[in-house]
Amino acid sequence: MMGPSHALSGAAAWLAGCWALDHLAGYGQSPLAVAVGTTVCAGGALLPDLDLSGKVTRNQGGATVARTFGVFSLFVAEVVEKVSLGVYTATKLRRDPRRDNGHRTFTHTLPFAALVGWGTTELCVRFGKWAVVAIVFFTAGLALRGLFDEWAERAGWLLVTALSGAMAWFTWLNLPGDRGYPLLGMAVGVGCVVHLLGDMITKNGVPILWPIPVGRRMWRMIGVPNAMAVKVGGPGEVIVLRTLFTLVSVLAVAAMFAPHLWHRFDLDTWADNALGER
Repeated sequence: MMGPSHALSGAAAWLAGCWALDHLAGYGQSPLAVAVGTTVCAGGALLPDLDLSGKVTRNQGGATVARTFGVFSLFVAEVVEKVSLGVYTATKLRRDPRRDNGHRTFTHTLPFAALVGWGTTELCVRFGKWAVVAIVFFTAGLALRGLFDEWAERAGWLLVTALSGAMAWFTWLNLPGDRGYPLLGMAVGVGCVVHLLGDMITKNGVPILWPIPVGRRMWRMIGVPNAMAVKVGGPGEVIVLRTLFTLVSVLAVAAMFAPHLWHRFDLDTWADNALGER
């Protein structure tokens, strides 16, 4: 899927999860905490595509996430792509094809999602609010680039970086500093997993079962049948899926912070009212 769809899916997944925790487990969060988690998850949903690099010296090419902070993120993407290719080359079996780039390899696996999720949690637990601000700065840039791709392309990476810094500063001023915020690690991990699921419904699939060999291949691409696959950039993705993700996000926010509005859509309440009228 394209960057905006990945970012939207991450935001929808996190908001739906926050609503479920609040509704089923009584774990409520402040609006700012939910906003921070949603931003981090939306940005995390773009992280796997750091393995698609561009031309660093020309500030061109690469995936949406690679262009977020200009040449700096393009350089990071170049490094990640080479590391991913190295992991692929070192672990591939005889039946795995030879590759000259690392796109849709290591960063598109569950171990990568677990690794970055665990690493984020460790940073938050050890360094608290300082780590949170740095993570918000980075993922906010990814989220802005993903959710508002066309605007970000016109505005340029400097403005995206400035807005990311403003969001991080606002977080610093308003979040309490006596917590570890381990949920942010989960937000990054969930975002990565949602990205994998999104790519699985496209034609190429992802090696989500790595490092488990499948049919004498270590890097077997897993996905839906081609007849059912979503065309990247097609109506199924741009219209259907993005509308669905947006609807889920809006309903989750309404259910958590505007329960009087949600109450009007509660089917149980409708049924009770109907029975009462009878």
